[in-house]
Amino acid sequence: MAESVYSVVGAERDSERMQVLRTRCLERKWQAWPDLSVPVAQALHATEAVPSWQLRKGAVARARLSSLRFELDEHELLIGRLAKAPAADPEALARAREYLQRYPGAGGQTGHCELDRSRLFARGLDGLLADLARRRDSCDGERAETLESFAQALAGFREMIERAALTAEAQIDDAAPGRRRELERIALSCRRLAHQPPQSFRDAVQLSWFMDLGTMVGDYVWLVVPGHLDRTLLPFYEHDRTSGTLDDAEALALLESLYVLINEFVPDGLAISVMVGGRDAQGRDVTNPLSYLCLEALRRTRLVYPTVGLCWHDGTPAALTELGTELIAEGLCNVAFFGDATIQRGLGRLGVPAAEACNYINSTCVEITPVAASNVWVASPYFSTPGLLLEEIAAQAAAPRPAASFEAFLEAYRNRLGARIDAAAAEQNRLRQGRQAYGRKPLQSVFTRDCIDRARDIDDGGACYNWVECSFVGLANLADSLEVIRTEVYDSGRLSLGPLCELLRTDFAGRESERQRFLSHPKYGNGTAAVDGLLAGIVRFASGECARQRMLPDDSHFVSGAFCWIMHERLGRECGATPDGRRAGTPFADGCGPAQGREHCGPTTAILSTTSWDHSPLIGGAAYNMKFAKGLFAVAGARSRLRDLIITFLRRGGFETQVNVVDAAVLRAARQAPDAYRDLVVRIGGYTDYFVRLSPQMQDEILLRTEFQAF
Repeated sequence: MAESVYSVVGAERDSERMQVLRTRCLERKWQAWPDLSVPVAQALHATEAVPSWQLRKGAVARARLSSLRFELDEHELLIGRLAKAPAADPEALARAREYLQRYPGAGGQTGHCELDRSRLFARGLDGLLADLARRRDSCDGERAETLESFAQALAGFREMIERAALTAEAQIDDAAPGRRRELERIALSCRRLAHQPPQSFRDAVQLSWFMDLGTMVGDYVWLVVPGHLDRTLLPFYEHDRTSGTLDDAEALALLESLYVLINEFVPDGLAISVMVGGRDAQGRDVTNPLSYLCLEALRRTRLVYPTVGLCWHDGTPAALTELGTELIAEGLCNVAFFGDATIQRGLGRLGVPAAEACNYINSTCVEITPVAASNVWVASPYFSTPGLLLEEIAAQAAAPRPAASFEAFLEAYRNRLGARIDAAAAEQNRLRQGRQAYGRKPLQSVFTRDCIDRARDIDDGGACYNWVECSFVGLANLADSLEVIRTEVYDSGRLSLGPLCELLRTDFAGRESERQRFLSHPKYGNGTAAVDGLLAGIVRFASGECARQRMLPDDSHFVSGAFCWIMHERLGRECGATPDGRRAGTPFADGCGPAQGREHCGPTTAILSTTSWDHSPLIGGAAYNMKFAKGLFAVAGARSRLRDLIITFLRRGGFETQVNVVDAAVLRAARQAPDAYRDLVVRIGGYTDYFVRLSPQMQDEILLRTEFQAF
């Protein structure tokens, strides 16, 4: 292991094992879950006489979970890698798929949460099933049916764990002595977890993965995340360290094994998050040794998942900040910094009490959800803010009396955006109604507060928090475009809206001089208050319009955000030329930072612009990307200057920042020889991905970003 601000004695003993697992993961990764159409169809067919859809979904979850099979190779310390399902009988599969077509799907987001581990960690499966039975027997009707469906899902969850135990036990007799002991520990842990609470750090890590995997497969949801491992696993870590049954090297190896399992299961191009650090309900820092180990586990795995978010506040230990910065400087872009004070302030506005606002997770990319209690839908939907601008320009150009002033034009744009927000909220409510009727997720409900206490499924309003988060994409392009319109159309009168509309419609064909003039106007990210203020005003307006909405099933919030995943490229590809000088089809800006290549005054000025407005309403997520040349960090003091930049961003109210440290030459080489750079990971719009699997357009977008050569 490289010299680090946080070292783990003995960590080198598992280095070779982890490198083998890492290589095998990259080689064997499959991109599809097992086809469970046959067991699902069988469960639904067997329950056709049951009037309760909730009970039938309990049977489906049990069938899905009990049908899972696992594989375990000679290096794995945890079990949980799904075996590829044997080829199903083609006729049976065809019949099952035909049968399932009669059942309508339920739209809307799924997953994007950290589960409530407290009940299962405290009571174990036997205890939790007994609790459900007592609650079920004390009520009747729909509530009793709901609790019974929860119990059915838990029964399937137990069968899944028992199947994992059998897989490990089947290998014991033929294993070498050292491996035999490891297999016995894996099998014993699984046998215990099928009934009892976890008793060790190993048990807790294993059960955490079983919960996440079981929920994703059993209820067919996506992106259930490990979350605050340094909080949920801490009691087990401290117990085992005190008893002498665990050292940091083994704890690190188990965390690395968990990271590899995540990469084996989750297809590329998505996002899985871990978060460390932060504060408790009394405002005390909660950083502990596991916070460092969760970060250190990235150093050897070096895979696309997970990202590790450092929940930063003024009391965060310097050593944790240094470790996060060190890993970024080494090129590990999986690390990100989140502004704890800003996020807690935003959660407070949404009515989350202080005792819970301290316990949140970036549920995949940078969107925020309260831990253990969320049925929050994220990125629902994405808005193309420049696309709406083009609509408004066209409408004004065709109007008998177009807007006579910039303020009138801006007001018309805001009205258009507000109408689109109204329509989007109505569509999400329609999807919520469909989910209530045709959804239901009994296992996720068991692991989400307060579904058990309310005896209501998560799709029926059982969770504590049920808001919907949307995201506004291309904000920097919008602000830059509005500045050009203000100057060119209204201040100087050089253009009217009709000719501007035609210029954009033709993508500046034969008019490169005009495009260059548009590009020469002041741009967001360079300390120009007028342009920065345009973006701030749009964010205030959009957030206010979202706040007017009310979402089913419990009058929850419609929450604004500004993160984009890959949508800045996708929406940009669909959008014509814009007045900021951007050509048709070019990606939008990635998040809440300046558009690609437009930070002309260096990173400090870009940070001052980006934090000149209030990020706290954007609980739907706001990412700020920075990119530095790799060679810059060969200079003494460079890492400290990066740390100071990050802290400046956070202290000024920044929501989240992430950094790519990679030379453009390396990226270009990867395009030419992708097989040689299969594991090159880069930050995109709030998430990480393998550079060589990105679309050519997204690769171009990464290359277009400003690569700072100095601080």
